Amino acid sequence: MGAMMQAFYWDCPKAEDKEFQWWNVVRDAVPSLRKLGFTALWLPPMSKAGNVGGQSMGYDPYDYYDLGEFDQKGGIPTWFGTKQDLQALIKTAHDVDMQVYADLVLNHNNGADAQEVNPLTGDKNWTKFAPKSGKFPRDWEAFHPSSFRTHDEDPFGGMPDLCHYNPYVYGEFLKFARFLVEEMGFDGFRYDFVKGFGVWIIDAIQGQRYTKDGKPYKPFGVGECWDNKSVIDDWLNRVNATSDNPVRAFDFPLRGRLKDMCDTPGWSLRNLPHPGTLMTSRPTDAVTFVENHDIVRDHPIVSDKLMAYSFILTHEGYPCVFWQDYFTWKLAKEGTPNGIAALVEAHHQHAGGMSSVIYLDNSLYMMQRSGWDEQKGLLYVLNSKPTAEGWNGARAQTRWRNTTFKPIAWTENADGAPKVQVTDGSGRGEFWAPPRGYAVYIPEEA
Repeated sequence: MGAMMQAFYWDCPKAEDKEFQWWNVVRDAVPSLRKLGFTALWLPPMSKAGNVGGQSMGYDPYDYYDLGEFDQKGGIPTWFGTKQDLQALIKTAHDVDMQVYADLVLNHNNGADAQEVNPLTGDKNWTKFAPKSGKFPRDWEAFHPSSFRTHDEDPFGGMPDLCHYNPYVYGEFLKFARFLVEEMGFDGFRYDFVKGFGVWIIDAIQGQRYTKDGKPYKPFGVGECWDNKSVIDDWLNRVNATSDNPVRAFDFPLRGRLKDMCDTPGWSLRNLPHPGTLMTSRPTDAVTFVENHDIVRDHPIVSDKLMAYSFILTHEGYPCVFWQDYFTWKLAKEGTPNGIAALVEAHHQHAGGMSSVIYLDNSLYMMQRSGWDEQKGLLYVLNSKPTAEGWNGARAQTRWRNTTFKPIAWTENADGAPKVQVTDGSGRGEFWAPPRGYAVYIPEEA
């Protein structure tokens, strides 16, 4: 697959003085992102939020069908804009063959209109929802505990916890997913906090028989299962056990490994290919990433972050780039070979086929992609030595004989660019990368 852009970060409308205009900000970025090789956008939750205490990022849904159309919860637009703005963004993306993924919050709600007494417990809770869209109104029976179920996997943040075992709730979510795909034009879903509810509701949403442009359509899906490899494996196995449209998962174990690589002096690169990540054991299920809107606030990568991006944008998996890294913190470096933009281009044009490690020690990692179809492959070098120790390289066996390799992406360095390299008749060649950096080479026929 291509590369995904997480097109938001926490409080982005306020941080960039673009409150109620964020959809337009993203729409303006679409043409240049697509030209570089981005193939999809992951958008924040689009429904009108509870906005308890002020405008929110949408992870506290109130009216699922109000995408910025009804005057409630502080105004007509969501924090990101109006429904018309959202539709214009989706159309702009589709016009350049770019997919758009909706962030689905299925576990909890907020901002109820009134309290109710739950007759099963005698407790008074905020569970009466009368949204102005007139769609999916809810009362205490839509939440836990209800006559259908006492509880499910895990509540969140004290918000009313939806009961998907209630046929009404289950059916309404299927209708909402169909609305997003068939009427709004979304191409897939990111499922928020999947540890909070049964896997079967995702299987049902993914497995619905959708139609787009008069043809059957299967949406993309990826779940946020923030945990270790064994828990994510178990979740993937359960959610996809009977599915004909399986979902992927974000590779949180790999992200932890990449943070250690960037921020821990002396961390051995021998750890990179070890088992324990989705990318190493089930790459077709892995959505790889460096930062996201949650993890960056408490556990950011603070050193040499481009090393991490170079890794996910050269290896298997479906890489996701974080908006704040790309734009706000200016790691894109468009027009140069030294940032995320050049790595996305390398990924898009050359990162095909299986990867294989061709050299590895504590401070040097070398990998080749074999190529597939029009993507002819690449050679990747990662050097974790400190700046004072300079460039690092080695002679290694490649799959290409008598081939000239040119560098197309590398860490900016005072000593200049990596040099063109040539393999001999047996396929052996010497490849280098700058200190605390990387270099991506492509064979001449690419």
